[in-house]
Amino acid sequence: MRADAQRSTEALLTAAAEVFATAGVDAPVRQITARAGVGAGTLYRHFPQRSDLIAAVFRNEVDACADAAEPLAARYEPAEALAKWLQRFAVFIGTKRGLSAALHSGDRAYDTLPGYFQQRFVPALGALLDAAARAGEIRSDVSPDDLLRATGNLAMPAHDDGEGHTQRMVELLVDGLRYGARPQGTR
Repeated sequence: MRADAQRSTEALLTAAAEVFATAGVDAPVRQITARAGVGAGTLYRHFPQRSDLIAAVFRNEVDACADAAEPLAARYEPAEALAKWLQRFAVFIGTKRGLSAALHSGDRAYDTLPGYFQQRFVPALGALLDAAARAGEIRSDVSPDDLLRATGNLAMPAHDDGEGHTQRMVELLVDGLRYGARPQGTR
């Protein structure tokens, strides 16, 4: 892809993510193109259908969240890196509520997204879990799939408690992971 086309694509993905977060996935195209600083023709050249744009935004944000695991692991102790990544993942899930209806609409453009989600998040979380378990900071009997599902469930605030509720629930989950932790090789 040419450099100018790459810049346009990145600007569209960033603008669409911002617009979707505030106005939903059905926001007018002109809002997205105005924010991206491109014309409608550029948007449709890169994303012929709205579902193409929604799927691309979702993949882009999945990648950013998954890719955050490695720098966190390099900067923090294993359990702290895991806790910080789970908080980031919970925010990711919380901001995707508006996309839920679109992703479950039956549009074939979204068929590969659940597999993509698993392909990107399971290894990222698995590496963080393994490091924390090896260090004896968390229990070793938790799978990435279980933890992704649990965190996703906790990211649904009760009674409009907002982001503070989710943060507290993820902290409780991480505290639970610490219960019964032992360095590997000990009984």
